Amino acid sequence: MKLMIASDIHGSARYCGQMLEAYRREEADRLLILGDILYHGPRNDLPEGYAPKEVIAMLNPMREHLLCVRGNCDTEVDQMVLKFPIMADYCFLELPANTLSGEIPAGKSAAAAGSMEKKEQDAAGQADGSAGTVSIFATHGHVYHPKHLPPLKDGDILLTGHTHVPACDEIMDMDGNRFWYLNPGSVSIPKEGSVHSYMIYENGKFEWKNMQGEDYMTWKTDSRS
Repeated sequence: MKLMIASDIHGSARYCGQMLEAYRREEADRLLILGDILYHGPRNDLPEGYAPKEVIAMLNPMREHLLCVRGNCDTEVDQMVLKFPIMADYCFLELPANTLSGEIPAGKSAAAAGSMEKKEQDAAGQADGSAGTVSIFATHGHVYHPKHLPPLKDGDILLTGHTHVPACDEIMDMDGNRFWYLNPGSVSIPKEGSVHSYMIYENGKFEWKNMQGEDYMTWKTDSRS
């Protein structure tokens, strides 16, 4: 599965259009939006191309492609005009963790190589109890964040927006459990010198990209071990 992750559109038709163009270019299976879709919020300046009605018209036809969580700027009124659910405080994702090289060992058929690879993946999953998956707690970030963690298991990923700043950090709780905090930054109002950006997850690898699709940061989930 190829997942595109974006956050904090804040009503910008300009950058919503660029986000959807990137989604089509990436040929991702789903687009996860981490909240703050239509309203710019009282603490932000108006983003370039602020036109919430145009954003509604762009996103509603894409509803079967979208997964969303609620941001602190999202309200019941927003849900009334959007034809896909946006009011969940979080979603929990189990995604495939194995990085597939696509290379076939010498002397092996594609079918035999695929069977061998599957056995290796299954064995790895049984060894670490993960069954070859990555567990992600996705939320906006105004309630749960690195300083106020949700219930997580050792090795889980906390994925948020809200700060408008890209992040890829290891964090630890008082019991010594390690987690990873990831943030795609903002589509429309990047902060602290960051760029307008989104993330891609596929085959155990997260990539941070600008709106033109150029990657500027990469993190592989196998670095958790």
